[in-house]
Amino acid sequence: MSKAWFDPHPPYVSFWCPGCNKDHTVNVTPGTGWGWNESLEEPTFTPSVKVEAVQWSEGDHFYMPTHPNIERGKPTCCHSFVTAGKIQFLADCTHALAGQTVELPQRPE
Repeated sequence: MSKAWFDPHPPYVSFWCPGCNKDHTVNVTPGTGWGWNESLEEPTFTPSVKVEAVQWSEGDHFYMPTHPNIERGKPTCCHSFVTAGKIQFLADCTHALAGQTVELPQRPE
């Protein structure tokens, strides 16, 4: 198992975010603005990865339970640096891992 997985069409790399408890995907097509060190075991992406969404009502399919303090209709944010297989969550994250650095987990089965 690896910490990231690759989809060649178009070239995307995904990783499991323990803060959101879901995968995040980066478009690594040349010219899109993101760099990737081509490692699935110890991935590094540049610059930061920022995933924004809108909180749904509890019980809705898209509800983000890892962002429980965000009211319905308000923005959620997961902003991080992924470097050498670690994920550094920045202070603007709206989940419980904001401000922490943790190992990227293995891809869930």
